[in-house]
Amino acid sequence: MPGSRLDDEDRRRIAAWLTEGLGYAEIARRLGRPTSTISREVARNGGPGGYRANHAQQATERRARRRRPGAPPRAPAATDAYGRDAAAVLAFAEDFAALMVQIGLPPMAGRVLAHLITTDSGSLTSADLVRKLQVSPASISKAIGYLEGLDMVRRERDPRRRRERYLIGDDVWLRAWTASARKNTMWADTARRGVRIFGAGTLAGARLNEMARFFGRLSANMAGGPGQAAVNDMLAVLAALVHAGEPLTAGQLATALGWHPDRVTESLRNAAGYPDISDPIALQTLESGAYSVTARRHRLTPAQRQALDGHRRCTPD
Repeated sequence: MPGSRLDDEDRRRIAAWLTEGLGYAEIARRLGRPTSTISREVARNGGPGGYRANHAQQATERRARRRRPGAPPRAPAATDAYGRDAAAVLAFAEDFAALMVQIGLPPMAGRVLAHLITTDSGSLTSADLVRKLQVSPASISKAIGYLEGLDMVRRERDPRRRRERYLIGDDVWLRAWTASARKNTMWADTARRGVRIFGAGTLAGARLNEMARFFGRLSANMAGGPGQAAVNDMLAVLAALVHAGEPLTAGQLATALGWHPDRVTESLRNAAGYPDISDPIALQTLESGAYSVTARRHRLTPAQRQALDGHRRCTPD
């Protein structure tokens, strides 16, 4: 039961699941306990690589006997070099790792990141991590490679000991945020390329277009959005399409506006990626590769659009 003490059967399950390589968060979920309960239990009884169910049970019984009236006072908790409760420090690191796993990191990468963050120096060697986490060097190497891909960890050669140290800088979250924004931009660009291939009028093209808009907005919001000059260029391109009254290619827009083609391309990309700025006008990419504008559909009800379409058909040329 959650809140009750761990019993012998619980400890046997913990030992078996640790052998299988399960993390503290998953073990806690299976037992219906807080992750901190499992991390403290393992930390005070040999760590992930030395936990034995029978030894842990015996140690718990000894502690219970010492807490009875008339028993000698309990020995002080083990502390680290800074006088902090070592078990509490380890428990926090494992809780932090569980949070990282919940937001998408692989379990071992989450544990490595948590221990780097909670180490005062902000750096550890592979041997340090192997000792702390009781796992193989290959597992550490794989986790470090994953975190490097997210720009969250970097390597530094230790010339005195001729080995690498893994570091986490003060700007780790900024670098992770920037890397995530770049990936969102790649998603948006790929989706836009799909729209050009499948055609905006097809179901696949419409789906990809929504994907491009979503990731474009997400990337822009993470990056802080376009500057005022970029917004002015975007609105000028949309105004040009409204004024022309017919689809135009990027090359035709560049000629008409007297701009470099790259400037037009960037403005069209912003128009697609920031629909809230261009509202109530929406940019359309046609199968021919040309661009046109239309009203944002959510601004009008189906009945209003139908009435306006009928009015347009009845209006003489």
